[in-house]
Amino acid sequence: MSAVDLVFSAGYEALEACDADEAIRILVSRNDIDLVFTDVQMPGTMDGIKLSHYIRNRWPPVRLIVASGAAILEESDLPMGSRAFSKPYDNHAITDAMAHLLSIGNTPELVS
Repeated sequence: MSAVDLVFSAGYEALEACDADEAIRILVSRNDIDLVFTDVQMPGTMDGIKLSHYIRNRWPPVRLIVASGAAILEESDLPMGSRAFSKPYDNHAITDAMAHLLSIGNTPELVS
């Protein structure tokens, strides 16, 4: 199941970006993005880790989930409040993380 399909199956609207640059363009053009689910390895000017830091600095309320199939990813590599998952990830773990992150409000520091 693709990440977009996973988000849809959990009952959320999903927007797909082909790279970090497009993800940023989408975030700039919309004010209703609550969560970004990205991969570490992606084409464009930055990887998913750099993208997550960029998003946290520019849009602090946006929740972040970052997945990686190749790199060893620790939540300490990510902005505070982000969630890290190794691939292959459990779909239920991702949807549970989305629900939790979206339920806690707009303060990233409150995410454990």
